[in-house]
Amino acid sequence: MAEITTIARPYAKAAFDYAIENNAVESWAEMLSFAAMVSENETMQPLLTGGLASNKLAELFIGVCGEQVNEQGQNLLKVMAENGRLEVLPAVSQQFVEMQLEWAKEVEACVVSATELTSEQQQEISVSLEKRLARKVKLNCSIDASLIAGLIITAGDLVIDGSVRGKVSRLSDTLQS
Repeated sequence: MAEITTIARPYAKAAFDYAIENNAVESWAEMLSFAAMVSENETMQPLLTGGLASNKLAELFIGVCGEQVNEQGQNLLKVMAENGRLEVLPAVSQQFVEMQLEWAKEVEACVVSATELTSEQQQEISVSLEKRLARKVKLNCSIDASLIAGLIITAGDLVIDGSVRGKVSRLSDTLQS
């Protein structure tokens, strides 16, 4: 069987293109997220992989989703059910969100610091990252006292380790070589 992301990509792309055309990116993200949660439900799992006819499965799935999924979302679910692909809904939702972030030129950055950051520090980090990445940055801040001091910033593939723990580790590696 093909890799899940390969299977999910055309559905996510079609949903995203439709959402862009109809100025409904946020509502589509919510619909896909909800449908993904339904598909991951332990009661639904056996039905998705069982021998239920595709039209009955689509009817049941849409019935469970109820008003959380609009008519166009229901059409997507019907097509996915016909192709036996409802179990890849979590991957479709994830890829849709990635496309949404890319479209919005936005990136999520995780900032782990030894102590709580002030709003001024968060603003300064955000501005610096926006310049470096040429995108709008959304910060997710957390605290890890084991860093001793400093912080670690992760944004996509970029990792900036400015923690004392990281500096000590790099110094140790240098001294050992």
